[in-house]
Amino acid sequence: MNEETLINFIKLLAEESGKVIRPYFGNPNLEIEMKKDSTPVTAADRGSEEVMRRLIKEHYSDHGVIGEEFGQDNAEAEYVWMLDPIDGTKPFSAGCPLFGTLICLLQEGQPILGAINNPVTGQLLIGNNHTTNLNGISVKMKETATLEEARLLTSSLEAPAQYQNGANWDNLAEQAMEVLTWGDCFGYLLLATGSADIMVDPIMNPWDLMALVPVIRGAGGVITDWHGNDPVKGNSIVAANPILHPMVIEILNA
Repeated sequence: MNEETLINFIKLLAEESGKVIRPYFGNPNLEIEMKKDSTPVTAADRGSEEVMRRLIKEHYSDHGVIGEEFGQDNAEAEYVWMLDPIDGTKPFSAGCPLFGTLICLLQEGQPILGAINNPVTGQLLIGNNHTTNLNGISVKMKETATLEEARLLTSSLEAPAQYQNGANWDNLAEQAMEVLTWGDCFGYLLLATGSADIMVDPIMNPWDLMALVPVIRGAGGVITDWHGNDPVKGNSIVAANPILHPMVIEILNA
């Protein structure tokens, strides 16, 4: 399939889902529901995924779709779109812009295109495993060479001890220059554009992580699961530049 055509379609998905999301952002009347897995969901989550699913059906009727809010449709197809309409619903519902829409195209289970869209800040990051562009301009990760100079991001300070090895996480955090919870997909946007150095998440769903793979790789980074393995087969993420990544993996798995 023609990559340029697919990228233009991703831009359309981002634009149309953003139109649904923006009116809800910072709206004091936004209603928040709790799903069975104790995660929040809003009308913005559901409405934006519905719009993207409709567009995919109209433009690529033979493609599959897997979304956080409405499950699977034709998931065995060669090409499957994986959607997280709002990654970071908690900050979004609090009027905090540290969230985004994740869009990924998989071919035979491998992510070939990924996007992080923030419809509030106007940032659209698209990667193809080889290059990554922010609003059409090529971006690269920082070449930070030591942990003492590194800005370390994570979505939750409590989660590493809950799902992985807490003592090893504490060791990594102590060695980093600073640790910040600029998390969810917005943290990976910062990483890919050179504003942060390391991002880790100890537990993730497929729709949380698939779009990140082409973005981080395209920006010159290394992305694996917590143990240094293929992130596509995992349920966690460690992302950093090629210098820092092996250091981080070694500490987290000591």
